Amino acid sequence: MQPITESQIRGSFVNCSQGEAKRLTVPKDLEEQPWDQLDFLGWCDPGAPDRGYLVAERDGKLIGITLKAAKSAGRGFTSRSMCSLCMTTRTGGGVVLMAARRSGAAGRQGNTVGQYLCTDLACSLYIRGKKQAATEPGLDETLSVEEKTIRLTNNLTLFVDKVLR
Repeated sequence: MQPITESQIRGSFVNCSQGEAKRLTVPKDLEEQPWDQLDFLGWCDPGAPDRGYLVAERDGKLIGITLKAAKSAGRGFTSRSMCSLCMTTRTGGGVVLMAARRSGAAGRQGNTVGQYLCTDLACSLYIRGKKQAATEPGLDETLSVEEKTIRLTNNLTLFVDKVLR
């Protein structure tokens, strides 16, 4: 991913109002992001832990999506879940169901898309081994980083398409 600015981030959101986009918390360390290692920029709002944001490039245009984590169903910390983007299997609450309001009229009517995602939205770093997930032994994949990147990109495209429909 190419480096992006706060202004570009705020102007990219497709499933919230311009006012909401102006008020959301943008990462303070944009200059320090490992841009060459990111397939998308994802972060959690430090002031609202149930809120997350994702900005991806699609057809040369930035698409920003606001996310809200579902309330926990009381699952124990020993449960195992898989992120639907990077396919990382994690324990201890490392994956959560997040809802994204659809864009346009569908979103204004309250329609959402749910997706199981890494709670910290660091999928790109997990597939490249730059960040380690708490997983159970014996769940290692044999795909190359390039193959994992292609899979992540394809899954991300499908998710963005669902939000845009």
